Amino acid sequence: MITKQQKELIKATVPILKEHGVALTSHFYKRMFSHNPELKNVFNMGNQQSGKQQMSLAMAVLAYAENIEDPSVLINAVTKIGHKHKSLDIRPEHYAIVGNHLLSSIKEVLGDGASAELLEAWGVAYNQLADILIGLEDGLYKEAVSKEGGWTGWRPFNVKKKVKESDEITSFYLYPSDGGKVADFTPGQYLSIRLYLPELNLFQPRQYSISSAPNGEYYRISVKKEPAKEICPEGMVSNELHNKVKEGDILEVSSPAGDFVLDIQKDTPLVFISGGVGQTPFISMLEHIAKNNSKKDITWIHGCRNSSVHAFKELTDKYTEEIELNTKYFYENLDQAGKNCNHGLINISELKEEIVKDGANYYICGPAPFIEKVHGDLTSIGVNKEAIHYEEFGPANLFLN
Repeated sequence: MITKQQKELIKATVPILKEHGVALTSHFYKRMFSHNPELKNVFNMGNQQSGKQQMSLAMAVLAYAENIEDPSVLINAVTKIGHKHKSLDIRPEHYAIVGNHLLSSIKEVLGDGASAELLEAWGVAYNQLADILIGLEDGLYKEAVSKEGGWTGWRPFNVKKKVKESDEITSFYLYPSDGGKVADFTPGQYLSIRLYLPELNLFQPRQYSISSAPNGEYYRISVKKEPAKEICPEGMVSNELHNKVKEGDILEVSSPAGDFVLDIQKDTPLVFISGGVGQTPFISMLEHIAKNNSKKDITWIHGCRNSSVHAFKELTDKYTEEIELNTKYFYENLDQAGKNCNHGLINISELKEEIVKDGANYYICGPAPFIEKVHGDLTSIGVNKEAIHYEEFGPANLFLN
């Protein structure tokens, strides 16, 4: 149990973490991968190369220190981390490795500033957080295997169909190689896919939203091809999927995870706001709503560069006719006229009359800057933060709710 004195010691490190947090986490990852290189197969090395992961961890450590008196305020962030860890098959023994390198990094980076008392305080605090996550993840693993067709860890799936949806996005239809069923999931959740990259001599995992409704037989993921940037593993995985993975190939897949999900019990209005490939979880939600003949008031605002990169437009146009769906598309370059197509970026304030509805829930998905702007725009027109849900691509850097 962490003491009051230990909490004070941790709070006293907040200014240091604000100034030197990224230096600390950069040292930590370098140290950990040096001593435990096998973990390179678990972490996204593209995010390591770009510095996104170091920044994400620095912000998480800072948030934990700032809220050490009441960590429960971070429950949303902790839940997201737990789902991510479950999708990567993180187990309790991994926490001991991470804890050892984190405390050693604090000592090595702070030098004389890292007293024995401070290290002990951070050790207790880390173990407290680790216990919370281990308990959360244990529940997620148990829930996964309790479902028909459920599993934990990595399971081989066959790519039975590969379909080009736009100039940048291709869908992969994944069926279990063992011939069994696949577990149902809540629309909005994602899968982790693990590929071996010979260029790095590593396995690399990536998360992709499921873009189909639950059906018990297969999952569909729809992947944007990211331009390769030197030897950036982030782009390499999507390029590997687009360029080299063929129908009939086998991919390793973890069971569905994620808390950015459709509340299927509520009949309140829904507002979806997506940028680029951020549309994929909403396709799953729409398919589920249409499949179950659910009567919901839905508005979907989608922004992308132009019509050639706009995937699933025919499908959403079809749903506009079949269910109560109001769509608005925004193209940075309006290359062709079309129903509900607008030129420019999404402007929430101009859409206020259409999207501010009693009891509505707002779902945002896309790159972090897009989410941050839309979230701010929604709150500025009077939307309650508690009604806003978002899914950020890559490491979590946003703490908006």
